[in-house]
Amino acid sequence: MGIEVRDAVDERLGVRLGELRAERGWSLAELAEHSGVSRSTLSRAERAEISPTASLLNRLCAVYGRTMSQLLSEVETEPAGLVRAADQSVWRDDASGFVRRSVSPPHTGLRGELVEGRLAAGADIAYDRPPVPGLEQHIWVLDGALEVTARDVGHHLGAGDCLRLRVWGPTRFRCPGPQVVRYALVVVGP
Repeated sequence: MGIEVRDAVDERLGVRLGELRAERGWSLAELAEHSGVSRSTLSRAERAEISPTASLLNRLCAVYGRTMSQLLSEVETEPAGLVRAADQSVWRDDASGFVRRSVSPPHTGLRGELVEGRLAAGADIAYDRPPVPGLEQHIWVLDGALEVTARDVGHHLGAGDCLRLRVWGPTRFRCPGPQVVRYALVVVGP
């Protein structure tokens, strides 16, 4: 297993979210209007009073034109060419039952990244839009089962199955159970 740095990551993430908003000269109200997230939630996330959910980060990434991995990599230390298992950051969204391991985080000069995702049985995550339109994704189920909906088409994936797609609109990841699903997600920027 890797090192969990949730509190430190949430703190650095809050600072970075505030910086991104300031770079655009937006107030919390303006960011709320662009993202569809309440001012109070945005404020609490920037002050690291809450750990942002995957859905919240997805909305902010869409506004800022970044993938979730790009945003999270901005709050991590300089990435190395070799990423040891013990050094892979792990982020949890306890509300949805989602655990995300950054196996191969974004790196300068590379367009792809590798993420390990785990969803608890019954977990259901819906993203209202991609963080970057046209984002290429390859979803390879390692253990369990995963239901993915993209462009209003549902796909049931079992162990060993791989779904390749470009993400243009809403997507949904659901673990029908009865066990946890573990999958590899390859993300390639457009």
